Amino acid sequence: MCNLSSYRYKINYTLKNTRLNLLTATLLLATTLSFGQKKWTLKQCVDHALKNNITVKINKLNVEVSEKDVKSSKANFLPSLNASTGGNLNFGSTFDPVSNDRVSTTTFGGALSLSASYTVFNGFRNLNTYKQAQLGVEASKLDLEVIENDISLQVVNTYLNVLFAKENLEAARVQAEISGNQIKRAQAQFDAGAVPKGDLLNIQSTAANDAQNVVTQENSLNLALLQLAQLLQVSYDAFDVEVIEVGSPSASLLYSSSNEVYQKALTNRPEIERAKLGIENSKLAIEIARAGYLPTINTSASVGTNYGFNLDLPPGFSNEGLFTQLDNNLGYGLGFSVSIPIFNGFSNDANVERSQINKIISENNLESEKLRLQQTIEQAFLDAKAAAKTYEAASISLEAQEEAFKNAQASFDYGAMTQFDYDQVRNRLVNAQSASIRAKYDYIFKTKVLKFYYGENVLD
Repeated sequence: MCNLSSYRYKINYTLKNTRLNLLTATLLLATTLSFGQKKWTLKQCVDHALKNNITVKINKLNVEVSEKDVKSSKANFLPSLNASTGGNLNFGSTFDPVSNDRVSTTTFGGALSLSASYTVFNGFRNLNTYKQAQLGVEASKLDLEVIENDISLQVVNTYLNVLFAKENLEAARVQAEISGNQIKRAQAQFDAGAVPKGDLLNIQSTAANDAQNVVTQENSLNLALLQLAQLLQVSYDAFDVEVIEVGSPSASLLYSSSNEVYQKALTNRPEIERAKLGIENSKLAIEIARAGYLPTINTSASVGTNYGFNLDLPPGFSNEGLFTQLDNNLGYGLGFSVSIPIFNGFSNDANVERSQINKIISENNLESEKLRLQQTIEQAFLDAKAAAKTYEAASISLEAQEEAFKNAQASFDYGAMTQFDYDQVRNRLVNAQSASIRAKYDYIFKTKVLKFYYGENVLD
C-alpha cells in the first residue's frame, strides 16, 4: 500500500502529462490551421487586383473595342460588293407591245445584279482614319496602364497599413505582458506588506489600459485587413497577409532632387505618352478635315440580267427557259464619278478651324499633364524628405526612451522610483514606439511613391 506522498506524486505526474498532451495537441492544431490558411504576399495581392478589378476589366474591354475600330478602318481600303435580286407577279390588264392592245394576262419576272464600287481617292481620309484608329489602340493601352499603376500603388499602401497595424499590435502585446508581470510583482509585495494597496490598484489600472489598447490595435488590424480584402474583392473570412521584414529603412533619400525624378518620369509615365498621342490624333483630325477641300473619285462595275414568264400563254406557245433568258439579257457596266467640292456653306472651313483649335487644346493638355506631374513629384519628394527627418527623429527619441526605461526599471526594482514616475517613463516609451512605427511605415510608403514615379518596381 502506497503512502500519501507517493499518491500525491502520481497525481501531479498524471496532471503534468495531461497538460503536456493538451499543450502539444493545441500547438499541433494551431500549426495545422496556420499552414492551411493562405497568407497573401504583396505580389499576389497586386496580381490579383490587376486581374479582377472591375475598372481594369472595363479598360481591357476598351482596348478590344479600339482594336475593332482598326479593323473597321481597314475595310475602307477594300471595294464594296453587293448582290441583289427581286421578283414581280403581275396580273390583270396589261399592255401588249406587239398588238398595241390591252390584254388580260398574268406574268412573273425578276432581275439579278452584282455591283462593286471602290474609292480611288478621297483626300487621304481613309489613310488618316486608319492611323487615328491605331493611335486609339495605343491610347487605350496607356489608359489601362494608368489604371493598373494607380491600383498597384493603392494595394501597396493598403498592404503596408496592414503591416503597420500588425507591428502596433505586437508592441501593444509586449506592453500588456510587462503590465501583467508588474501585477504579479506588486501583488507579492502587497501580500508581504511592502507596498500599500493603492500602488497595486494603480498597476492593475495600467494593466487594464494596456489590455484595452491590445483590443484597440486588434480592431485596427481587422479594419486594415478588411480594407485590403475589399480592395482585392475577396472574402474577408480568414484573410491574412504575409509579414514582410521591412527592417529599419535608411534615412537618406533615394534621389538627389525632385527634378531628377521628374525628368525620369517624363520618359516613362503613361499619362505623358497619352497626352502626346492626343496631339498626334488632333494633327490627323486636321488632315481629315482638310480632305473636304479635295475631290473624291469613285469607280464602279456592275453586271445584271432579268427574266420573265407569261403564265397565261395560249396553247402552242411557250416561254423561253430561265437560263436562256438570263444569258440573253446579261449586261455589264463600268463607271466612275468625280465629286469636286465648290461651296458647302463654309462647313469645311469650320471643320478645319475646329480641328486646329482641338490641336491647341491637346498641346495645352500635354503641358497641363507635365505641370501636374511635376507638382505631384515635388510634393512627393518634400513628403519623403519630411518623413525621413521624422523617422530619424523618432528613432533617436525611441533609443533615448528605451535607455530611460532600462534605468527606470532598475530603479523601480530596487525601490528607488515610485510607481507613478515609473508609469510616466513607460508611457513615454510606448508613445515613442508608436511614433517610430508610424514614422517608419510613412517613410517607406513615401519613398515607394518616388520609386513609382521614377519607374522602379514598388513591390521590392
